[in-house]
Amino acid sequence: MSSPSYIDPLNGKLYPLGVPRWCSDEGKPLLVTPLSGISRDDIDRGTRSLWRYRAALPVEIRQPITMGEGCTPLVEKAWGELRPQFKLEWFNPTASFKDRGTTVMLSLLRQLGVDAVLEDSSGNGGASVSAYGAAGGMRVKILAPATTSPMKVAQMHAFGAEVQLVEGPREESEAEAIRQSKQIFYSSHNWQPFFLQGTKSLAYEIWEDCGFTAPDNVIMPVGAGSSLLGCYIGFKELLAAGQIARLPRLFASQPLNCSPVDASFAAGVDTPVARKVHKTIAEGTAIKHPLRLKQMIAAMRESGGGTVAIPEDGIIAALKRMAHTGLFVEPTSASAAAALDVLSARGAIRASERTVVIISGTGIKAASLITELLASA
Repeated sequence: MSSPSYIDPLNGKLYPLGVPRWCSDEGKPLLVTPLSGISRDDIDRGTRSLWRYRAALPVEIRQPITMGEGCTPLVEKAWGELRPQFKLEWFNPTASFKDRGTTVMLSLLRQLGVDAVLEDSSGNGGASVSAYGAAGGMRVKILAPATTSPMKVAQMHAFGAEVQLVEGPREESEAEAIRQSKQIFYSSHNWQPFFLQGTKSLAYEIWEDCGFTAPDNVIMPVGAGSSLLGCYIGFKELLAAGQIARLPRLFASQPLNCSPVDASFAAGVDTPVARKVHKTIAEGTAIKHPLRLKQMIAAMRESGGGTVAIPEDGIIAALKRMAHTGLFVEPTSASAAAALDVLSARGAIRASERTVVIISGTGIKAASLITELLASA
């Protein structure tokens, strides 16, 4: 097998991993060439973080910037006839799953000599890059929408990041980051492929949580798709390594008010489909034009999964229902819980199957909003 490289999935062009880059020469998003995966014997069992799977990475990272991310709980709850297992990603250091991608992405970039990074984020990604930048001695600038939750902006400031709030829709922050990328390395969790090399640890961890087997179904909230594609990449590696017999069905849950992935999947295409966009309480998934739409659709088709679009009142109902089981989740994550009922009613998931729901972040970050929502529900 040839050594791992960056690859442009649209034309197959390769780029070396030893040179920092966040896009192709044509300005398109990249991936890492497929890897062969690892077996349970390759797990570093003495490490209590996602770095226990470091053998699955395409390059050796000698001194990772780590704060014990990963190894999050998998908690079973009753949900009507179902018994889903909720993967509680708020146990990561900055209280969201984004730390999985950030620890790997920034560790690689620092190893390659990058000492200052730029990120655009609606909240959790910015908080994560700010924290790991601080832990790794890197200078960080975050561009965030002016509407970002104050709690998430406070996190970024606390870690010493420079924060620039950008007026306009979410995509304007990304456009401004690309404009500024000539002055500072654009370490975007949506663009830089090593972020997905970190989020693929979700698949390895779920595999280990499930006694080194794959669950039947994995449901997750999806905006730009880093959890979905991370799971797909990780489970594909486990399949290639002969560690699992088949891929779990991967399901993307989106708020109906901003559901481009659902619109395309429902239409049977992997290109954008017109669907009106409105403001949503699930701010973490409010991505109108996801960069990796084609790859997300392919992941769900290949795994036999699908998409769900949840109306705002459905998200609020799931938020309340989750809280009544003892789980205080952010609205973005509540959409994945709400998908359980929709998928069960469709017959897409069954009570006899093992279903994992990824809860990407904590309700603490949106506590004032949730208080208002639950008071009016």
